[in-house]
Amino acid sequence: MRIAMSSSKSLTSSEKLMIAAIDLIAERGYNGVTTQEIATMAGLSEKTLFRHFGSKRNLLESAFDRFHYTEGLTKLFAEKLTWNLREDLLLISRTYHEMMNRNRKMILISIKDEAHLPGFRERTQKHPQQLMVLFTDYFKEMGKKGKMIQTNPEAQATAFMVMNFGAFLNDLDGTSNFSGVSLDAFIEESVEVFARGLTP
Repeated sequence: MRIAMSSSKSLTSSEKLMIAAIDLIAERGYNGVTTQEIATMAGLSEKTLFRHFGSKRNLLESAFDRFHYTEGLTKLFAEKLTWNLREDLLLISRTYHEMMNRNRKMILISIKDEAHLPGFRERTQKHPQQLMVLFTDYFKEMGKKGKMIQTNPEAQATAFMVMNFGAFLNDLDGTSNFSGVSLDAFIEESVEVFARGLTP
């Protein structure tokens, strides 16, 4: 599955290169792909790749920064929350899984190619760290509004994020360890339990 891009706009040269890099590296590994192959798959010259990114490593890092979920979820927290705990957690969970599944290849690269990309996994951690801040601030505000019990907002944010990340990892390679429960059923049930426990 290729990285999904909006059909309402044409791709830039940089985006074409980033998508090609993710597709090829996810399939063959970081060391199994050349910059020439990436450029060819993108329909561009290797010279264009180096002009935009300078190196294969910079290209991959740029792809992670461009296509990961931080920007989309930051916008969701800023514009789409209803301050109803159950509704908000459902929306956040569904959006998170949609974005993580769209970015499945990038996650596989960060895990499988860690030995060939020293420091790369640490770089990718900025995305969950930023999400942690968004969640913690949300839970703090819900507490101030009297819509959530007084608790440790950071601990609750951690619990909710780890729960959802675990569900994503369970099916990362397409082989679910708990195939009897669909993702949508998991989201519905886990949010129901979480919201019931935190609602005053």
